[in-house]
Amino acid sequence: MSKTAITSPELAPLIGPFSQAVKIDGFIFFSGLVAQDPATGKLIEGGIVAETDRILQNFSAVLKAAGKGFDDVVQACVFLMSMNDFAAMNGIYAKYFSQPFPARTTIAVAALALGACVEIDLVVKA
Repeated sequence: MSKTAITSPELAPLIGPFSQAVKIDGFIFFSGLVAQDPATGKLIEGGIVAETDRILQNFSAVLKAAGKGFDDVVQACVFLMSMNDFAAMNGIYAKYFSQPFPARTTIAVAALALGACVEIDLVVKA
């Protein structure tokens, strides 16, 4: 079993001991991202719509570093601070994915890193 870390130089340094993504056994597992500004590493302002869009832009950079795109995503997990944000998140999410859509789980949580409204992680077929 050999695993390889994947990192995009387009994003801010990580805030913990983890990889942006790890490739192993035919899959790439992407760590959960919150809406960090790629230049500063700080959480962007603007609420659920802005945060969801920033997260998916950041994923685009890591997907590119892996030689992949959103059409290669097989599963997404979305963590929301409030299920009241579900429709707004979904509206932005739908702009990045096309059919057949990835499998997805959406969960309401008590708190997220940096005080974010949303966090998303992905699994991609390598």
